Amino acid sequence: MARPVRAYRLFRLAVHLAYGMAVAALLYPLFGRTWRLRLKQRWSTQLLGILGFHLKARLGALPPGSLLVANHISWIDIFVINAAQPAAFVSKAEVRQWPIIGWLSARTDTVFLRRGSRGHAKIVNGEIGAILGRGEFAALFPEGTTTDGGSLLHFHGALLQPAIEAGRPIVPLALSYHDRNGRRSTAPAYIGDDSLWDCLKSILAAGWLEARVDAAEALPWDLAGGRKALAQQAREEIARRLMLPEDLVDEAPRAALADTA
Repeated sequence: MARPVRAYRLFRLAVHLAYGMAVAALLYPLFGRTWRLRLKQRWSTQLLGILGFHLKARLGALPPGSLLVANHISWIDIFVINAAQPAAFVSKAEVRQWPIIGWLSARTDTVFLRRGSRGHAKIVNGEIGAILGRGEFAALFPEGTTTDGGSLLHFHGALLQPAIEAGRPIVPLALSYHDRNGRRSTAPAYIGDDSLWDCLKSILAAGWLEARVDAAEALPWDLAGGRKALAQQAREEIARRLMLPEDLVDEAPRAALADTA
């Protein structure tokens, strides 16, 4: 993409972020939950457009109050899902400290999880269960970190516990990014030593990208085998939709340091 076009997109991005902060601070607290979700969905859709993403979502009829679980490639995954189906996200506590994005996340129904704290995990599980119990959607990334999209890591079954306790279904979401020719693109991948700025430059350089969200059938919360079986089946459903090999290993190329979930 030509440098002037990239500069223009960066300018639009800055304006859009400022607009999002103003809405989150001034208007978001005044609206009911339905309008807040609509605002989140519209803002996320606009963000994708500014960055050159075209959304292709195949969700079907999602059961209200479902826990959405997706593979994790980039920070942009959150906005792709919110554009397709706005949800409350479960995120690592460190994201709260990110400039702008952390501030926006804290004001738009994000539940922050402190890892390694069982006491805090119980509190978070209760918050997520309450969201699901109201018939709203919550979303998380059970790999716990990002990959380049070419394979899947182990899914952490403990993260599915809130849905089990609330008796709500679990819906696997397969995320992928593609270029104009339909080939899988790693441009949005936020992994390894990449910085947020590096990832953003890679997205802008791509110029045009298609973000695909493909939902599997909902899994029952009381599946035999408990959360471990649920995590494994969700992983298999996502792998099938991404057309990844069945003999996936638990370590993906370049995976792991830029954890955003």
